Amino acid sequence: MDGWNVLQQATEMAARGEPFALATVVWRQGPSSGKLGSRAIITPDGELHGWIGGACAEPVVIRAARQAIEDGNAALLLLGTPEQFGDAVPEGMTVVPIACQSEGALEIFIEPVLPVPHLVIYGRSPMAQTLAGMAGQLGWRAELVGTEQEFAAAGAGPQSMVVVATQGHGDEEAVEQAIAASPRYLGLVGSARRGATVLGYLADRGLPAEQLDRVRVPAGADLGHTSHREIAVAILAELVKLRAADTIAGNGDAVAAPPVAAAVDPVCGMTVTPGPGARPAEYQGVTYYFCSAGCRSRFDQDPAAYTARESRC
Repeated sequence: MDGWNVLQQATEMAARGEPFALATVVWRQGPSSGKLGSRAIITPDGELHGWIGGACAEPVVIRAARQAIEDGNAALLLLGTPEQFGDAVPEGMTVVPIACQSEGALEIFIEPVLPVPHLVIYGRSPMAQTLAGMAGQLGWRAELVGTEQEFAAAGAGPQSMVVVATQGHGDEEAVEQAIAASPRYLGLVGSARRGATVLGYLADRGLPAEQLDRVRVPAGADLGHTSHREIAVAILAELVKLRAADTIAGNGDAVAAPPVAAAVDPVCGMTVTPGPGARPAEYQGVTYYFCSAGCRSRFDQDPAAYTARESRC
């Protein structure tokens, strides 16, 4: 994929609520296969889509991108050797050694793109529209739906928040469909009396008590008779509080990245991905991996000289 196709895929992934990191080449020094504006998407499990450079750059970028996804912080990498830049490296930039034979260098900006809160509002009353507008102002992905088909298309899931605001127009069916999605939060707009009637009906239909107990009735703080704008504020305040609690508990924006194996070339100190393509060599019961044939050849000539040095990763 070229840079523009990568951006299109990134937009689609963000719309689906999928976490990833976007890596962009912002400077290069030849010879280097990476070009200005080259882009790639890196997923939490280490898959790379696009192009930012050759085999020398990819393992380093993947590792840094997965770290950015996990901690939610952007990173600026300078891929080359410290000797190339001396004291000219700006504060906050990380210098990472890359391929031994190349004199090229790359500067790559890595930006994590994490899922925003997903709010599905079942109903199109003035309150529902107000709630959707306020959630949008917070940068949340808020969707108004009015039918079973639209709710299914919204893709509510375990990380979503659902508010049923049908106001008597199919409350029971809407709540039952929302329960099946197992959302993080499910609230029903209405009085406690109305809520008891809806939940009682669903209990008679055989829905388990533990599922019905998760339905918040009324959604938000119980303000009694008040305006639809104030009801929307009360519901949003409850959702913001829930989101803050999730973040404190470690279930918020950052996405835990599954572990991916990595190794350090004992000759040049570059990070490489273990595997047949990394030219493995065994010495004294330990398998070492290399960024290039040149490093592997130098290691073969005197392995003791390199295994005795401290790792420079």
